[in-house]
Amino acid sequence: MTIVVTGAKGQVGRELMRLGKHSGLRMLGVDIEDVDISDRASVDHFFDGMGMDFLVNAAAFTAVDAAETDMQAAFAVNREGPANLAMLCAKKSIPLIHISTDYVYDGTKTNAYIETDPVSPVGVYARSKAQGDAEVARRSEAHIILRTAWLYSVHGHNFVKTMLNLFRKERTVSVVDDQYGCPTHAADLADAILRIIAQTQKKPAAAWGIYHYAGQGTTSWYGFAKKVLALAASYDHFSLQQLTPIPTSEYPRPAQRPHNSVLDCNKIQRAFGIQTVPWEKSLEEMLERLYQGAP
Repeated sequence: MTIVVTGAKGQVGRELMRLGKHSGLRMLGVDIEDVDISDRASVDHFFDGMGMDFLVNAAAFTAVDAAETDMQAAFAVNREGPANLAMLCAKKSIPLIHISTDYVYDGTKTNAYIETDPVSPVGVYARSKAQGDAEVARRSEAHIILRTAWLYSVHGHNFVKTMLNLFRKERTVSVVDDQYGCPTHAADLADAILRIIAQTQKKPAAAWGIYHYAGQGTTSWYGFAKKVLALAASYDHFSLQQLTPIPTSEYPRPAQRPHNSVLDCNKIQRAFGIQTVPWEKSLEEMLERLYQGAP
């Protein structure tokens, strides 16, 4: 089986390539230097004649604040890109897994979001991702949209690595304590994607549609940072002396963040038997990999 991964150099893409190859799958990873997914002609030309059994779109414009001033780039990658890939998959009669985000919800719900909750995106990044989801659903019948949240990994830029750098350099660090979500290790999400692919290969009448996958359990950004500090202390030397919780109002950003990003993941368990992993356990495993210099 051949699986093509767009956005192969991102957090999820790199974990997909690593885990897929470890499982003996034929993984073909592509990124922006190979094909511009926002360009329909580029997509058609690049994939013409390429044999593949599944396509996973892990490409995205994820700079949430930058999207507010670079709307054209955000919509090109997050809306036009998925639309072009969905049309390609429909033409080739292959399934598409598209990675989406908790930001499609406005964060005002008091409990966990389920897949049937209406989207209400706030901000450019959020709108571009919501419209990308809609394009995938409209243009390709055999699709799975996976909404996730608070991604981190040993690769790239993410909250965990940002906190580690701050802990090394600063004596005091303040972190928002009134936004809540589910930290998600990119390796766990990649594993879930490969398990979905394996099952849909065996069951042609797969349950296409929208699913949530995020780390098990809920915390705030401050709670997340506090756990990073506790777990990494045995590996690292930090200058930090005080970690302070603050409200969102004391840390204004160009793009509004959802107050509540908690995702209910029961649907993916019912459909595919995929159990989410406690976020603290995954964070511990990620930090061990990071400090051991594992790929």
